[in-house]
Amino acid sequence: MPWCWFYLPLHLLMAACLCHSIKAPTSSLQQSFKSNLFNFYHSLILANGKETTIHLLKDIPKRYYFVLEEGRALAPFSITVTPCDVPIEWSILVHKASASLLGKVAQGEHDTQDISNAQKATSFVSTIFNYKGNSVETYMGMSSHSALYMLEFLSTERDTHITVYLTTDTTSGHLYPELPLDPRLDVVGIGHTTVTLTWKHSPSVLQHRENIQYCLLVNEKHNYKSLCAAETAIRSSGMKLPATLALSLSPYLLEPQQVMILSNSELSIINRVSSGEVRQICMGTKNTYTVPNLSPSTQYYFDVFVVNLLTNASAAYTGTFARTLEEPEPKVMELKDGKVVQVVLDGKKQKFHTLQYQARHKKVQFTFQLCHGQVRVHITKNGKIVASENILGLRYLSLKGKLLDTYLVQLRSTEESNSSVKVQVSSQFNKPLFPLLPESLKIKSFSKLRTCNSVTIAWLGTQEQSKYCVYKKRIEEDQVWTELRSTDRCSGPESRHKSEKVLCKYFYDVNLQRAVTTETIKGLDAGTLYLFDVYLIGPSGIPVRYHSKVVKTRKKC
Repeated sequence: MPWCWFYLPLHLLMAACLCHSIKAPTSSLQQSFKSNLFNFYHSLILANGKETTIHLLKDIPKRYYFVLEEGRALAPFSITVTPCDVPIEWSILVHKASASLLGKVAQGEHDTQDISNAQKATSFVSTIFNYKGNSVETYMGMSSHSALYMLEFLSTERDTHITVYLTTDTTSGHLYPELPLDPRLDVVGIGHTTVTLTWKHSPSVLQHRENIQYCLLVNEKHNYKSLCAAETAIRSSGMKLPATLALSLSPYLLEPQQVMILSNSELSIINRVSSGEVRQICMGTKNTYTVPNLSPSTQYYFDVFVVNLLTNASAAYTGTFARTLEEPEPKVMELKDGKVVQVVLDGKKQKFHTLQYQARHKKVQFTFQLCHGQVRVHITKNGKIVASENILGLRYLSLKGKLLDTYLVQLRSTEESNSSVKVQVSSQFNKPLFPLLPESLKIKSFSKLRTCNSVTIAWLGTQEQSKYCVYKKRIEEDQVWTELRSTDRCSGPESRHKSEKVLCKYFYDVNLQRAVTTETIKGLDAGTLYLFDVYLIGPSGIPVRYHSKVVKTRKKC
């Protein structure tokens, strides 16, 4: 390779570095000369004992130099380079000078032309190491005063950045955590939605347990060879991340695409990117972990990083991948015309349930009443999708087709807790099973009419004569969320205690704008929270529950 670029500035850089390295009496003029040279090239000198981030532009090489400290003849050194994105090329070159050149510099003979001529005649440049790829690579060697080292980095794919760590202190510990002799991850268990991993402990964990932790990265794309590369890949998807994935335990504001879950001293961050989810899980010093909430029949890639919390440095285990088991075929239940069935979905074990119906008429109507949790319905007709949506409250879906068309209704829970939904299919549109509903199922309370022992509520009715039953329940402050969350919206008055019943009444109005009724509930305790429920019961006897309302009576009147 051509060396002209190496020689052009080298006589100046060499003089500066050697003057800095070798002790010798100097005049003020000489000292000024050396100082100016060193200050001019200081940005090219690679820091010793510190991780340096270097940004590379495509097809433009970048070079850094280093020499030894004063007073040392020979010393070991190591250089660790971590590519943070695409593969790069990097090499180490050494420039060795003769003793006569060192003497000239040491004695203050700083004529640049003489040094340049002497340098060309009495020195040589050789490449001692080169590498191309995106793995973390470390070179270890011996250096001396008579050698100037140069590192050259080149990216041929696109702009990128890398980190470089140079150290001549190889005895007092390591910046990077150590990996075990066998750094592979072992897959010890695979389920439909889980994968269990284990790995051998890092020696650093055994020595400095309080400062070291393991972090696991899960994604559907590929393995990453460094934490730096993983951060770059997620950022390139349009996301902003904390400075370091591993140190995410410190408080920060999450982006809208991130979900953070804290449980059992573990930190889990889910990043929603275009290629799927990327999960970061930091679990302390445990070396066995079961990854939950995965999708069935999906291939995932797993990487474990051991992280030094004090230095923010990390080392990567050899990543692995696994494919979750296929979801077992759900049992298909036959739907009968006009019959109501209630389906309970286990959010962890059985998230899917399939119903089948063969049409006896060209028009059919599916009715879904969400009882608890969150459910998504997916309907196909003769193998083609005709409807897919989340169920909210009571939902009617009218479909047209042919006689003997086969409909498959797949119900899926979209949360971890149990969900349930009532389903009915009918071809008798003139005989609805569920009552006619008002525009809103909200219950309104009137603050100005609230007293120490009474509360006034109101709700909308319909144009159909229906029965409305009001119930109340005394609750505590810390029970509000639980009561609202656990409400079974399909249950009727029969599920309530008799002491909770307030009244039942009939009403309707042909004019919907006047189809409103109010009720004042008396005999309440002052300064107390009450949960109020209204049930609408139509001609068929099937109830529909309004949204529960929590009201607190006045403490003083």
